[in-house]
Amino acid sequence: MAITDDQPDGEKPRPKPPYRLGLSGKLLLLTIPLVMIAGMLIYVPAIANFRMNRLNDRLAAANTAALVLDAAPSGMVPDSLARQILTSIGARAVAIKMGQQRRLLASADLPEAIDHDIDMRTMTAWSAIVDSFETMLESGNQSIRVVGPAPRGGQFIEVVIDELPLRKAMYRFSGNLLLVSLGIAILTAGLVYLALNYLFVRPMRRLTASLVGFHENPESSARIIVPSQRGDEIGVAERELSDMQRDLVSMLHQKSRLAALGLAVSKINHDLRNLLASSQLLSDQLASVPDPRVQRFAPKLMRSLERAIAFCQSTLSYGRAQEAAPDRRMILVEPVVAEVRESAGLASDASIGWVGAIERGLVIDADPDQLFRVLLNLVRNAAQALESRPKSEAGALQIRITGRREGSVAIIEVSDTGPGVAPDARERLFEAFQTSGRPGGSGLGLAIAAELVRAHGGDIHLVEGTIGATFRVSIPDRPVELQSVRNERAMA
Repeated sequence: MAITDDQPDGEKPRPKPPYRLGLSGKLLLLTIPLVMIAGMLIYVPAIANFRMNRLNDRLAAANTAALVLDAAPSGMVPDSLARQILTSIGARAVAIKMGQQRRLLASADLPEAIDHDIDMRTMTAWSAIVDSFETMLESGNQSIRVVGPAPRGGQFIEVVIDELPLRKAMYRFSGNLLLVSLGIAILTAGLVYLALNYLFVRPMRRLTASLVGFHENPESSARIIVPSQRGDEIGVAERELSDMQRDLVSMLHQKSRLAALGLAVSKINHDLRNLLASSQLLSDQLASVPDPRVQRFAPKLMRSLERAIAFCQSTLSYGRAQEAAPDRRMILVEPVVAEVRESAGLASDASIGWVGAIERGLVIDADPDQLFRVLLNLVRNAAQALESRPKSEAGALQIRITGRREGSVAIIEVSDTGPGVAPDARERLFEAFQTSGRPGGSGLGLAIAAELVRAHGGDIHLVEGTIGATFRVSIPDRPVELQSVRNERAMA
């Protein structure tokens, strides 16, 4: 006999995804190009600045040479000395403009034409970057005329130099900068990788390992992750995952208990039902005994046996999908309450007081057997609560059941003068195996009562602010179709 929802015979193992780079590998592959991009952003202004410094050095050397050449009388500097001066500053010619006069101070092997003019006085950052890459991309040995401020009040000084030595110097600087940048990039990438791996990758691996381990054995409390004290999003994820795993383990344990309960009941259900059927046959024979006392108790015994057989046949329904649909009809509440009192053994128990305050003639639209089960569970819970009270308070032990009608809703309340319901048990009071904290409780009575009341479209809840515990059951009448009422009246 099935007692739980249908489950597949066997779960097929999930295919493993193809191996790919892990989070650490992806992080490393992402860090390296980012660091290289940062290095390129540093290289671009660095090479432009190197070229400008190189040209400024040539202008500074030309200024010094101009002071020497200009101090000598005109034509008194030998050509050999002039060549030596130009060679020392790496130039082919040096000229200066003073006022309206433009004077060539020294020259050697002047080119036929000047390929590029560079005015350092109006150089901008962008033009310096563009000119630097143009210089590195060119080939051959072009001639460059560099113009800069002149010494001793001159308008400007000019120096003609070869581009090839400048390009070679820029290549050497680029190579050195590349090696330094590569070393810095590797060091930075390693540090960034280690930091991110420690701060993010390792916690994510821990979360992943916990999820995989919990999936393998979700009923093991040892697989629940222990959250860290982090206050960021990863810490929140760890705490939420831990709470979710604990709730799931608790739910699976409850499901296992339900399955074990259903299995145990299914083993005894057949034999117990046969025994009850035999007892029912004996009670039928007792009904024919003419003894007045037997005649008075025999109907109640037969009714109890019939209800026990019905309970036995429907015991497994709680472990299956749901209870049977209620067979509702308008019934008097007082006889059901009286039968509940007798079944609970309170009619002959003088230690617990019984107060019945049911409105005279109160009717309710409900299934009589299911209403009996609801009230019996509530009354038994109240009796168990009173059993925990000391015997010295016997005069204060009392169960009170009231009933009234508010419009189309019938309301029944069952209260006791016991210790009440513990605050931590109120949140899951109507869930299976969640006892109210009272000794002797099985944790199923309130769950079954709540399911039966909801099947009637009603509501059951714990009333706050009362002595002991008070449970209120509200069951509304079924809506009546106006046309059917008219037809019944017409037939009458």
